[in-house]
Amino acid sequence: MTEDDRAARFFRDMAANTEKMVKATQLFGQTKDEDVAIGTTPKHLVMRRDKVELFHYEPIAQATAKTPVLLAYGLIGRYTMADLQPDRSLVRSLLSKGLDLWLIDWGQPGRTERWLTIDDYVDDYIDAAVDRISQDTGHDQVTLLGICEGGVFTTCYAALHPEKVKNLVITITPIDFHADVKDKAAHHGFLNIWTRSLDPEDIDNLVDTYGVVPGEFMSSVFSMMTPMRSLTKYNVDLIDIVDDEAKFMNFLRMEKWLADRPHHPGEAAKQWLKDLYQENRLVDGSFMLSGRQVDLKSITAPVLNVFALDDHIIPPDCSRALGTKIGSRDYTEIPLPGGHVGLFVSSKSQGKLSQSIADWLVARDVTAVSET
Repeated sequence: MTEDDRAARFFRDMAANTEKMVKATQLFGQTKDEDVAIGTTPKHLVMRRDKVELFHYEPIAQATAKTPVLLAYGLIGRYTMADLQPDRSLVRSLLSKGLDLWLIDWGQPGRTERWLTIDDYVDDYIDAAVDRISQDTGHDQVTLLGICEGGVFTTCYAALHPEKVKNLVITITPIDFHADVKDKAAHHGFLNIWTRSLDPEDIDNLVDTYGVVPGEFMSSVFSMMTPMRSLTKYNVDLIDIVDDEAKFMNFLRMEKWLADRPHHPGEAAKQWLKDLYQENRLVDGSFMLSGRQVDLKSITAPVLNVFALDDHIIPPDCSRALGTKIGSRDYTEIPLPGGHVGLFVSSKSQGKLSQSIADWLVARDVTAVSET
């Protein structure tokens, strides 16, 4: 290829990219907020306690597993990641498989939630939600479905209140916060390493200053974990998808979810960062909630542990650790391809996650019925 050919090709590519960027700008201008709505699966409010709300999703298929399932996301993000859009929604997919699905939504914490602890979230909010579900459905026990930090909360609840838990399902959940040390993948465990490097006094100063760990602060931390992706998504990635409306809208919905990063309540953040990430108290049995030891051996319900094999935020080994720590004999691990968020929103993973969860729950529901 001659110099003239290369120059001509450069200007053609530049013109094509400019045309796509103009088109993207026009699409942004034409798109309304309601066009990129997330978390749209129909549900109704059952109970409100402070800023925390309990919802019940409307059924869309004949019931299979009868035991109600309570979905709990973490405080670091919003549950809408599990209900991004109709064709990329764990919530809608589980409903289509006949599960009775409930949601606990933590709302948008602010400075007024400064003194809330993980104790409050586990022994107050989750416990109140479980009791209300039991009251409304007539079931003495519920299935807990925890995602990420929400998986830690539900794991703690299953250990402290085993009599109220029929099954425990956790996804992309850290249990051993130091297991990444032995992980051979260079891109796994950045968050663990960064958090362990923090001076505990700096964590205290951050919380004392803001009353929370600001959502914007955590967004910047996650952006640093994939710096090139963060730098190129509005030019390279956007240019690649601007001619595909479905991909363009999915891109916008993901950006909307990422921008909706809530603040993390201060005292709960101290426990999360110092007691768990730094001191690894959950796995060694020294983590205390409401004056009681969270003993993982007290978990007697069947447990399903789903994790992503290429999760750079919660490395697989951090999740796998649960299997050797619990008291239940019914323990199942399902490793799935994908990353931390991709497990829930990627077109490649759609169906695999929900089908695995539904099959596992239905099998145990049928077993329980046959034994009664």
